[in-house]
Amino acid sequence: MSEPTLGVVAVGNALVDVLTQVPDEFINEQSSKYGMERGAMTLIDEPRAVELYSQMPKGLETSGGSAANTMAGFASFGGKGGFIGKVADDALGRVFTKEIRDLGIDYNTQPLLMGSATGRCMILVTPDAHRTMNTFLGASVELSPVDVDESLIYNAEITYLEGYLFDRPQAKEAFITAAQYAHEAGHRVALTLSDPFCVDRHRHDFLNLVQNHVDILFANEEEIKSLYLQDNFEDAAAAVDKHCEIAILTRSEKGAYIVSKGQHIVVPAVPVEKVVDTTGAGDQFAAGFLYGFTQGKSLEECGKLGAIAAAEVISHLGPRPLVKLADIAA
Repeated sequence: MSEPTLGVVAVGNALVDVLTQVPDEFINEQSSKYGMERGAMTLIDEPRAVELYSQMPKGLETSGGSAANTMAGFASFGGKGGFIGKVADDALGRVFTKEIRDLGIDYNTQPLLMGSATGRCMILVTPDAHRTMNTFLGASVELSPVDVDESLIYNAEITYLEGYLFDRPQAKEAFITAAQYAHEAGHRVALTLSDPFCVDRHRHDFLNLVQNHVDILFANEEEIKSLYLQDNFEDAAAAVDKHCEIAILTRSEKGAYIVSKGQHIVVPAVPVEKVVDTTGAGDQFAAGFLYGFTQGKSLEECGKLGAIAAAEVISHLGPRPLVKLADIAA
């Protein structure tokens, strides 16, 4: 087993997030015209991305992507990490690269020189604080096994895989390659399921990944029920406990439920004065949990750090912490 020098290396979509607050009527209109899924993630092409961007109220633009957001939170706790994800050699790609490196995260994936532009995700936040996402994946889906940095994976205690990246065959191959490198080094593999619609599209492949390659699984209540085709949360939790070492199942205001080898731990949600935007809640819960885990903390303590990070991010617009998580977790 190699001795890791990094806590976590994430493999995921390298995107720029565009967040804005909209009334319910905006979602209803877009849904009727374009089939936008309220409260979920819809994949769109570049022309639709340009059109939607022109119709959205001006909002916050920041480097994003689910796993990249988790790494931003992990770094905010004081963790040392890396990221593997594909951007284009364009203005947005250079912005993404600078921002993630400025956080102290190792990022050296070669940019795409020809073809798609850097991906972006338009996130529409309604008054109930829920987010509806429309994602043009762009260059991010061009990630292939060639881009998986073997030395980076070997140097990470945990390799963290983002389910949103699972839509292209070469990305699936990249996941398997990364998992194999991690296990060859004697290290763990974590996966986030990302979205119930993502699970619906790739249930068979996700089940294969969870059963054969994943040690730590992150999912919310709807995702885990979708994965195991269960109507009851407890039945889904019992099913996943048979397939991986640890499963962290988030349940919004109900907190989180951690299952591990028959052990069940309930982690209460940290109350917030006002929920502004739920974007990034799961990403930051994962950041806190992974940081705690790489510091040798108990599963309950890891869950508490996740809850703290999730509470911080839902109290403001945007998927990344606005304060140093190490300070509020002290």
